[in-house]
Order: sequence, then structure tokens, then C-alpha cells
Amino acid sequence: MKRIMFVCHGNICRSPMAEFIMKELVHKAFAEEELHIESSATSREEIGNPIYSPAAYTLSLHGIGSDGHAARQFTIHDYNSFDMVVVMEEYNIGNLMRIIGSDCDNKVWKLLDFIEEEPCRRQGKDISDPWYHGNFDKTYKEISAGCKALMRYLGY
Repeated sequence: MKRIMFVCHGNICRSPMAEFIMKELVHKAFAEEELHIESSATSREEIGNPIYSPAAYTLSLHGIGSDGHAARQFTIHDYNSFDMVVVMEEYNIGNLMRIIGSDCDNKVWKLLDFIEEEPCRRQGKDISDPWYHGNFDKTYKEISAGCKALMRYLGY
């Protein structure tokens, strides 16, 4: 089983959106036995909080539920337990390195790395942060495109 962790700053907007979009894609591909999906934060400030309501609402507009989510912080144990760590932006990589030290196993990717014809680790564009711009639909589209490209990369 391949284990994938999505990571953003607070784990209340982008990474849980990616988690639930990806889980929906995994379900539609009948791949639940092959792919395990979770999300987490690089910061501690939102630990225990549910997905931010505008993010949950945006997912619901696309028929995707997000019940039961509680923000949590990424740990070194997560790095050792997951096959891929997929961040939303360059800023997340810097914060992630403070937690793990270095990406010695080459597990860290940016979600939009997979959009390219030849995916190149940590070279893709950043997912825009709806916490600041408020356009959750734009962020949904970026994350959805990235997740679909990741599924193709994984062979689904």
C-alpha cells in the first residue's frame, strides 16, 4: 500500500481539501486497498480544529464530504511512515524541513509538480492560499487538477 500525506501550514484549508479530493478520486478508481491518504500541518496553531467552513462548503459543492477532520501537525514519524509527502507551496517545504531535518528519502513533492508532462520534484507552482485571498473555488480547481495529475502519475 502506498501512503500519501498532504501538508499545508494549518491543515484546515488546502491539505484537507487535497485529502478529501484525493480520497474521492481513489474511491472512484477502486484503489482504497492500494492508496492511503491523510493530511497534516507544519504548524501547531490549528491543531484539533475542523476543516475551515468555506473549504468544507467548497468541497460540498462538488459532492465531496469532509466530516471528521481534525487538524494535526506533521511529525518525523509521519515522514518515516509515508511514501510521499505532498505540500501545497514552497513555504511549506521550509517549515517541513524544520520538522524532518532533510528529505533524505526524496519523499517531498509539491502538488503541482505532477501537472507537468515530466514531473520534477519541488519544481511545480504553488497552490494559492484561500486563507488570504478568499477564492476557495480557485484553490479547489488547482488542488483538483494536481490530485488528478498525481493519480495519473501513480498509474490510475
